[in-house]
Amino acid sequence: MALDKVLRRAKIKRRIRKKISGTAMVPRLSVYRSNKQIYAQIIDDISGKTLASAASLKNEAAQKVAKLNQATMVGKLIADKAKKAGIETVVFDRNGYLYHGRVKSLAESAREAGLKF
Repeated sequence: MALDKVLRRAKIKRRIRKKISGTAMVPRLSVYRSNKQIYAQIIDDISGKTLASAASLKNEAAQKVAKLNQATMVGKLIADKAKKAGIETVVFDRNGYLYHGRVKSLAESAREAGLKF
């Protein structure tokens, strides 16, 4: 069961990544969701560099709230860091996860904080 789930997500991830790629002008916002934490990175795939990153693990306030609220905090944080780096528009990479729950919460809070995707 668990292996099937991992393989399914990997297949979806490959299908998504065929279609989207981050550039210097429009980088990719990649989301990684573990059982306890959520991470977001803004990546320029052409140069292979991470332009900005945010995680619930590094945020002490996020450790004290529910996981859905953690995702909201990380979304706002990544949007703020993107603005400081001069990034307004990104391509959203849900990384094979369903656009639901924590992934959706992160995306919506990043949009509300000013990121366009």
